[in-house]
Amino acid sequence: MVDEKQLEQESKELIRKYRKLLRHAKPFLKDNDAKLIRKAFNLSMEAHEGMRRKSGEPYIYHPLEVAQICVAEIGLGTTSIIAALLHDVVEDTDYEVEDIEREFGKKVASIIDGLTKISGVGSNTDSGQAENFRKMLLTLSQDVRVILVKLADRLHNMRTLDSMPRHKQLKIASETIFLYAPLAHRLGLYAIKSEMEDLHLKYTHFEIYQSIVDNIKVTKDVRDRFIRRFIRPIQQELANQNFKFTIKGRVKSIHSIWEKMRKQDIPVEQVFDLFAIRIIVDVPLEQEKAVCWQVYSIVTDFYKPNPDRLRDWVSTPKANGYESLHTTVMSRTGKWVEVQIRTKRMDDIAEKGYAAHWKYKDNSNNKPSGLETWIAQVRELLEENSSNAIEFVDEFKSNLYQDEVFVFTPKGDLRTLQNGATTLDFAFDIHTQIGLKCLGAKVNQRLVPLNYVLQNGDQVEIITSSKQKPSEDWLRFVVTSKARSGIKHGLKDEFKQIAEEGKEIVLRKLKQLKIDHQTGTFTELAKFFGLSQVNDFLYRVGKGIIEPKEIKKFKDASLVKKIAPTHKEWTDAKQVSKLITKETGRQDSILFLGQDLDLVDYKFAACCSPIPGDDVFGFVTINEGIKIHRTTCPNSAELLSKHGHRVIKAKWASEKKESFEAGLEIIGTDRVGLISDVTKIISNEHKVNMKSITVDTDTGIFEGKIFLYIKNKQHLNELAKKLENVEGVVKVNRIKDK
Repeated sequence: MVDEKQLEQESKELIRKYRKLLRHAKPFLKDNDAKLIRKAFNLSMEAHEGMRRKSGEPYIYHPLEVAQICVAEIGLGTTSIIAALLHDVVEDTDYEVEDIEREFGKKVASIIDGLTKISGVGSNTDSGQAENFRKMLLTLSQDVRVILVKLADRLHNMRTLDSMPRHKQLKIASETIFLYAPLAHRLGLYAIKSEMEDLHLKYTHFEIYQSIVDNIKVTKDVRDRFIRRFIRPIQQELANQNFKFTIKGRVKSIHSIWEKMRKQDIPVEQVFDLFAIRIIVDVPLEQEKAVCWQVYSIVTDFYKPNPDRLRDWVSTPKANGYESLHTTVMSRTGKWVEVQIRTKRMDDIAEKGYAAHWKYKDNSNNKPSGLETWIAQVRELLEENSSNAIEFVDEFKSNLYQDEVFVFTPKGDLRTLQNGATTLDFAFDIHTQIGLKCLGAKVNQRLVPLNYVLQNGDQVEIITSSKQKPSEDWLRFVVTSKARSGIKHGLKDEFKQIAEEGKEIVLRKLKQLKIDHQTGTFTELAKFFGLSQVNDFLYRVGKGIIEPKEIKKFKDASLVKKIAPTHKEWTDAKQVSKLITKETGRQDSILFLGQDLDLVDYKFAACCSPIPGDDVFGFVTINEGIKIHRTTCPNSAELLSKHGHRVIKAKWASEKKESFEAGLEIIGTDRVGLISDVTKIISNEHKVNMKSITVDTDTGIFEGKIFLYIKNKQHLNELAKKLENVEGVVKVNRIKDK
C-alpha cells in the first residue's frame, strides 16, 4: 500500500514535471494550445489512475517524460506533446481512437493510431515482430511524428530499464540497438542515438560501460585543462574578428569509445581522442559556408591539420540533413584533436534532426532536404516492396547506417547513394523502369559494366535497351533497397513460373525415391541445400542449378538422422518452458545448465563459447535444438530483437562440475623457455586440460592461442592472471570467437 506521505510527494513531483513541460513548450504555444495540453494531461491522468510502472512510480510519469523528450530533446510542438501524453491511453485503457479524435482532432488521433499499431513489438513469431517494425515505417507515409514520438517513448523506457527483469532488459536493449538507434541516426537525432547506444552498452556489457565511465571521471580535470589551453588562441582570434560564437569541448559517447577499443584492441587508457571541440558561429544563412571555411582557416593557422581527416558536409550535407565541417588537428602536446565547425542552424539540426528542418525550412528556398528525399524513398520502397517482412526489415536496416557516395547526372544534378552503390543502383535510383532496362553506363564518358562501383564525383549516364531483362545475378552487386526491391519485383513472374516447374520435378523425384511428401519436407530440403526459403530451392531446381539426382543425398542424410536423432525439434521457447515446469514443478521456466540436460538437449554456441559465470540465454534454433549464447555474443542483439519468441531464460546450475572449452590468446616478447613456462602453469592447475596450442613468433614477438577445458569464468580469469605474471608475457585475452 502507498501511504499518504508518499502520495503527497508524488503529487508535488507530478506538478513539477508538468510545469517543466509547459516551460519548455511556452515559446511556441499559440492561442488555445496550453488549454489543449492541459486537457490531454487530465485525460491521461484519469485514464492511468491507479496504474504504476515496474519501478513502483505512478504510470502518468511516463507519458509526461515522453512529452518532455519530444519538446526539449527533439524540438516538436503542441500536436506531438498531446500525442505523447496520450500515447498509451488507447492501448492500455478503455478509450478508443474515435474518443481521441472527437476531443483533439484528426491529426492527434492518427498519430495515436499509428503508435498503438506499432506498440506490439514482441510478437510470437519472427515475421510478426518484423511486421511490427514494418508497420512503424509505414507511418512515415502518413506522419513522421509517429516515429519521433515512438523514439521518445523508447528512450524513456531505456532510461528506466533498471526496474525491469534481466531477460526484459536484454530484449528491450537489443531491439533498441538493432532498429531504434539506427533509425534515430537516420533521422538526424544524434544525441538520442548516442544515448540509446550508451544505455544498450550499460545493460549488456556493464563492466566495460562502468570502466569507461570511471575513466572519463578520473581524467576530467586533465581533459578540461587541455581543452582550455587548446581553445584559448582560437577564442582570441575569433573575438578579434568580431565573430559571434561559442566553443564546446565534448566527450565522445561511451559507445563510440567502446567501438574504438574493440576495433583497435586497446584499453580505454589508450584511446587518445576521447573528446571533440565544437565551434558554433551565429551568422545569417547566406554567409554560412564562407564563414565555416574562414573559421577552419583560423584553426589551421594555430594547429597542423591531418589532410586525410577533412570532412566537408557543408558543401554536400549527409542524407539525414547533417551539416558540419570536421577536421583533425595536431595539438602542441602531440595529441590529435577533432574539431567540428558549424553554424547555430547546423548545430540545431545536428542535435534535433528532422524536427529542426521545419524550423528553418522557409529560409532554404523550399528545396527538399536530403532527409525528406530519404523519407520519400522509404515510402516508395514500402509501396512497391513484395518481399516478406523479415527480408524487408533486414534490407531497410542495412540502409540506415550507411556512408554515402555523391555522384552527378549527365545534366550535373547531384544524387546521393549509399557507399558501395553500383551503376545499376544509380539506374534504379532514377526510376525502376530505367533500372530494369539498364544495359550498362558511361561513367565520366567511359563505358563501364552494371557492377561498376561508383566513386565520389562520378558523372553517370545510363544506357538502356528495350530487350534487356533483369537477372537474379543483379542481386549480388546492388546495395540499395530500391534496386533490390525493383529487381525482385521484375523477377517475380519469371521466378514464380520456374519455381512451379521446380516443384513438379521435386514431387516426381520424391515419389521415385519413396519419400513421403509431408508439410515440412520442402523446408527440410531447402535447409539441406543451405537455403532459407523454400521458393529459392524450388527455383534452383527449376533452373537446373540443383539437379534432381542430388535429392538422393537428402534421403541418405534423413536416414542417418532417423537412426541417430540428435535433438527434439522445438519451434519456440514456450514449449521448452512448459516441459521444464511440468517435469520439475518450477514456475520460473529457467533452463538450468548442467541440471536439466536430461530434460532438454542443448549445445553451447560456437560463435561465443559460453562458460559458467557468463551471462547467457538459450535460443531455440530451427533444426539444431537449443543453443546457449553469451549475452555479449556478436549475434545476441539480432537474436533477442528479431526472434524474441525463441529465447529462453538460462542460468548456470551451481552444482555443475563438468569442464567447458575456452580459448586464451597470449602475446609477449619471445624468449627461450617461454612456452615451457606457460604450459607448466596450465598443467599444474587443478582440472585444466589443454585441447590445443598454436604458437607464432615473428621478429621477437610471441603470439600463442591455447584452447583449454575449464571449470568456469572465475577459474579462467585466475589462470589468465597467473599467465600474465610469466616473464615476457605482455597480454592475455580470452578468445571470444573460436
